Amino acid sequence: MPTLTIFNDAAAPAEAPAAAAPESDRPIPAVVGADLEVPVKGGRLVRYANLDYAASAPCLEPVSAAVAAALPAYSSVHRGAGYASQLTTARYEQARHTVRAFVGARPSDAVIFTRNTTDATNLLARCLPAGTTVVVFDTEHHASLLPWGEAVRLAPPAFPGEAVRAADEALAAIDGPKLLVVTAASNVTGELWPIAALAHIAHRHGARILVDAAQLVPHRRLNLTALDLDYVAFSGHKLYAPFGAGALVGRGDWLAGGEPYLKGGGAVRAVGEEAEWHEDPEPRHEAGTPNVLGAIALAAACDALSATGWTALVREEERLLARLRAGLATIEGVRELALWGDDHPRVGIVSFTVDGHTAREVAEALSGEYGIGVRDGKFCAHPFVRHLLGTADGGCEDGTASAVRASIGIGTTQEHVDRLIEALRAIVSR
Repeated sequence: MPTLTIFNDAAAPAEAPAAAAPESDRPIPAVVGADLEVPVKGGRLVRYANLDYAASAPCLEPVSAAVAAALPAYSSVHRGAGYASQLTTARYEQARHTVRAFVGARPSDAVIFTRNTTDATNLLARCLPAGTTVVVFDTEHHASLLPWGEAVRLAPPAFPGEAVRAADEALAAIDGPKLLVVTAASNVTGELWPIAALAHIAHRHGARILVDAAQLVPHRRLNLTALDLDYVAFSGHKLYAPFGAGALVGRGDWLAGGEPYLKGGGAVRAVGEEAEWHEDPEPRHEAGTPNVLGAIALAAACDALSATGWTALVREEERLLARLRAGLATIEGVRELALWGDDHPRVGIVSFTVDGHTAREVAEALSGEYGIGVRDGKFCAHPFVRHLLGTADGGCEDGTASAVRASIGIGTTQEHVDRLIEALRAIVSR
């Protein structure tokens, strides 16, 4: 099987500018709210340990600053002749170019601003050619699992090569247009998927591939061109830009041929007896006044992460993740969930169960007694979590068929990790 090439940086220049500091020496930006204090049992205030990044990451300070800088001149986009409107339009379109560069997209790729990953996948679903069959694994987040009409769902693969083989067989059996949908990094286990190999298989069968990159882009560089992906979708609220914007990036022909996602001003060239819709997929699918500040925030996050470079970010995350997983492994009754084993590469996400305690009980104790924020439930990936837990029943709120998820990112400290480990140790010893 081809090796993972998620970390390839084919878009990087051959030489860094002479004035640029080495990536390892560049400071990691701070997050807003790093000094937040929360009440715990007994009435004390403690510094909040946010270990729920996979749900929504905090705002980066450079993102907050970019939004604040844009507010004084905030105005309409694409329609006004006034200075503020022209400036806001320029900032909005520059955000599109920034996002395109951040994911290493081709110059011809469309960048459509959406609300989030779910919105992006639903938009693409509306634009699929008639008769398109979608192949998707049951390990996917609901955003990638549910929007499709005609879909072939594949069982969770036992190992990465099995994922490639299963996709190969499924795509070979389908006639007509087809789309393979897969995550880049699991929102349940953090495990990285072999998206380069899956893209190769998809194209060999004349299919296209959509990659859910929501959990990858906050942690690793993504290069759409190098990986030969057709579409990627991701959310700003997971990328330290919680201002309600996401993006769908990819080939424009299906998008140009689909019905406008919303029908209204901005999506049309002219309106008479009938509407003349834009053929350019970006205005075609961005009717109405867009979320300008969300787009500016998303671009600012892309700029901040690119300026920092991935060396320091990945190194610090891997250090904290190793400490977290090693600590969990020492606690009797705590079981980490994984699809492909302990050694498979992953981003900073760990889900686990605690014997004798429901996930909700654990999450509530961590919050109320220790000031630690985690997620509990099925993480909008019900079939996958049920598979990992070995249960076929239970709803999202059923604590007997749920797990706890701790996730880390920029702003996570060693003290946060150690506090979680000690808190869990105390909870299981009761």
